[in-house]
Amino acid sequence: MSIQEIRFFGDPVLTTPAALVTDFDKELRMLVQDLTDTMLDAPGAGLAAPQIGVPLRVFVWDVDEELGHLINPVLSLSEEMQDGEEGCLSFPELRYETPRAMRAVAKGFNMYGEPITVEGSEFLARALQHETDHLDGILFIDKLRPEDRKLAMKEIRESEWFNLAAAQGRSIQVKESPHSIFGRIS
Repeated sequence: MSIQEIRFFGDPVLTTPAALVTDFDKELRMLVQDLTDTMLDAPGAGLAAPQIGVPLRVFVWDVDEELGHLINPVLSLSEEMQDGEEGCLSFPELRYETPRAMRAVAKGFNMYGEPITVEGSEFLARALQHETDHLDGILFIDKLRPEDRKLAMKEIRESEWFNLAAAQGRSIQVKESPHSIFGRIS
């Protein structure tokens, strides 16, 4: 398969909700492989399809040496919270303490259309939440506490990758999350 270009903050595909996958075909399996290859090459702990410019509800992860993928995920989150450093391949070198639920249960499908459930705590729960947010057009900076978000935006504006995008005429969209910063759903 092939390694794809990762889209950086400012690309509208990152803040646009992704479409449900309806066809579980060879193209979908190739997308999962491309996402996996790109994530491993980066390297990262997860990668969502919008991050490579594909607006579909698909993501992959590599947590604790276990590779996985999920299509059309729906999350259930614990009330118990965790804080931990979080980054994103669409924000090179940016890392901030980000509040997330301690545990997550994700239900969806594998690349063959078979239903699967993934249960995770701590880092896997964080990855499941982070990648599902990407599919909803929500970025991890949307989850930051206001003072951290302000610092993150300053760091982004001063970054080489951000200024290169601006120099190439790509406009930057900043979107406020419609969800609470903790991202809980019922």
